[in-house]
This record gives sequence, structure tokens and C-alpha cells, in this order.
Amino acid sequence: MNEQELQTHKKFLQQAINLARENVATGRGGPFGAVIVKDGEIIARGSNQVLSGQDPTLHAEVDAIRNACKKLNNFDLKDCIIYSSCEPCPMCLGAIYWARPKALYFAADRHTAARHGFDDKFIYDEIMLPLHQRSIHTECIALDGNEEPFDRWDKKEDKIQY
Repeated sequence: MNEQELQTHKKFLQQAINLARENVATGRGGPFGAVIVKDGEIIARGSNQVLSGQDPTLHAEVDAIRNACKKLNNFDLKDCIIYSSCEPCPMCLGAIYWARPKALYFAADRHTAARHGFDDKFIYDEIMLPLHQRSIHTECIALDGNEEPFDRWDKKEDKIQY
């Protein structure tokens, strides 16, 4: 990465950090912000609104992805870059991969977040466990026809692959 690219990334990361700082001041949610950039311009912003929205999924990256997809009228962010004030949690990381941006940059890492009370290690650990060992009872119950929706999807002529 050359110096000009680094300065560009720092500029957008600073915008994400500013959103996180503002979020702390307003009390909407945790100290997290994200921006999504396309062709050098911010097309969407997001902040953690878990508290104000009473929604555990309203994280900054998810908020920004939703806003960007609405703006672009598309579920695919392949030409975009996501800048986050902090390393995304497992849920946000999953959403980011589904959105398919070309890059992700973040400022603080997950260890910094953990030192401040935002520790997702237990989720990373849970994902790796067999179902019967998870802390939330998790069980697959096979039903007749459970594969039918997938079979219908496979046969659908006008489906959009994603």
C-alpha cells in the first residue's frame, strides 16, 4: 500500500471513528461506527443503535450495509469498501461477507474492544463447538420435506444467485 492509499484509508477510518464518538455522546448504542465507500465517496454511514433501537442486530456495520444496499438498490456491494471503527463482531463479519465488498478496513481490533467490555470471544468459541456442546440448546430436527424449499430453489428458472 502506498502512502496516498494509506492516507485515503485513514481519512475514511477517521469518519467511522467520528461516528462512533458521536454515538457515545448521543447514547444510541455502543462506541461503533462504519462508513461504506464507492468510487472514493461515502455512500452510506452506520452506527451502533442497539440501545435506541432495542435491536441486538443494529450494529454499525449492519446499519451501514442496509443503508448502502438501499442507496444502490442492490444486495451486492462488490465495488465498495467498508471502513469500521472496530474489528467487526462475528455477526457483522458474516453480513460483510454476504455483502461481498472488495475490502474491509478497521481501526481498533477485537482485543481492544474486549478490554472495554465488548468481548465476542465466546461467540467465536461457540461457533466451533459441536451443536450439543453449545451454551444455547441447539438441535437439528429433521422433518419430512425439510429439503423441499431447496429443491424448489434449484428448479426455479428466474432465480438470482447470491
